[in-house]
Amino acid sequence: MQREIVDERGWIDQGAFLRALNLCHLLPGPEAQQLATWIGWRLHGTRGGLAAGLLFVIPGALVMLALSLLYVMAAGLTWFAAIFLGIKAAVLAVVAQALVRVARRALGTPFKVGVAIIAALALTLARAPFPLVILAAGLCGAVVAKWRPEWLGHHHAAPAAPDRPPAQALVRTTIATVAVWLAIWALPMAFVFLVLGPDHVLWHIGLFFSRLAVVTFGGAYAVLAYMAQQAVGTFGWLSPGEMADGLGLAESTPGPLIMVTQFVGFIAGWRHPDPLTPLMAGLAGAGLTTWVTFAPCFLWIFACAPWMGRLEHAERLQGALSAITAAVVGVIANLALWFALHVMFRTVSPAGWPDIASIDWKALAIAGIAAVLLFRLKRNVIEVLCVSALAALALSAL
Repeated sequence: MQREIVDERGWIDQGAFLRALNLCHLLPGPEAQQLATWIGWRLHGTRGGLAAGLLFVIPGALVMLALSLLYVMAAGLTWFAAIFLGIKAAVLAVVAQALVRVARRALGTPFKVGVAIIAALALTLARAPFPLVILAAGLCGAVVAKWRPEWLGHHHAAPAAPDRPPAQALVRTTIATVAVWLAIWALPMAFVFLVLGPDHVLWHIGLFFSRLAVVTFGGAYAVLAYMAQQAVGTFGWLSPGEMADGLGLAESTPGPLIMVTQFVGFIAGWRHPDPLTPLMAGLAGAGLTTWVTFAPCFLWIFACAPWMGRLEHAERLQGALSAITAAVVGVIANLALWFALHVMFRTVSPAGWPDIASIDWKALAIAGIAAVLLFRLKRNVIEVLCVSALAALALSAL
């Protein structure tokens, strides 16, 4: 976006682009899709925001839907299982790379390192809920920003700019925007409730991913562990290995990585279709998941973009965001551990302890190859996934 929109086309100036990026960091949900929506809004108002935001999501959603259909149709085939063993092993290296990248950017002070470690321990050992960890980090950051901003690497906020729009006019516009987009967000949920009732899997899918949409600070990797914990452990929609498969599919598609949520919604609907057919329930689950995941992004941007100047000077809000970003490093570390245990070992106890005798040497070897390709040879994710899949096919044949 920086290269195309700012450097080559000159549609947005550098300062406005960076301010919008900062705003998107403050908001829950996929940052790239929100930034695309903001660019459209800045250029052509609400119609531009809708065009940019929808076209950013729809291609990846269609590809992910096609891959999800292929996944359920080919399940059980030996060659297909071998390919996805390679993809799962490669995903371990991809998540490790994400952990390193985010840590380098987010952990600039000893305080932030401490927040990351505490978050990882809380999730791994105490099994604290993901939303609670994010909330605690945000509250801690808000307090520290007021009394010890240097712990976060901050300086005190600059004075408010004098040329901002009147707050009263912004409040009226914001209330109307929020009301409209809350109705849009809730529309398919109301339909599911009236037609299928609150006990149907589609209602549970919509509620869960709506809740997820308001706690996904820090990008897709940050929320994957929580999503996996709930989708696998609480709802039983899919297995740990299938969760890793979904992440591998999402890594290979255009669009934001958060499209992995669509895969989960599709599998959940496919597995629990009554009174619908599996195909109808799967399509409905994928569509509902995509709706409740991305509709909030339009709400946040259309409601918050006019407040951008004021949010940039919200000292405690910026502090909360910094602490949340640090906690996200611990969250991704927990995700990496979760995937490693369920991919490398065939048997993992409910408490999270692996059976050492059940180690999968093929997965271990392929993960090592993927790590070398990513970290040493600097190959892109698609190449790594392809090489890992081929390696798994070769090992399966042997």
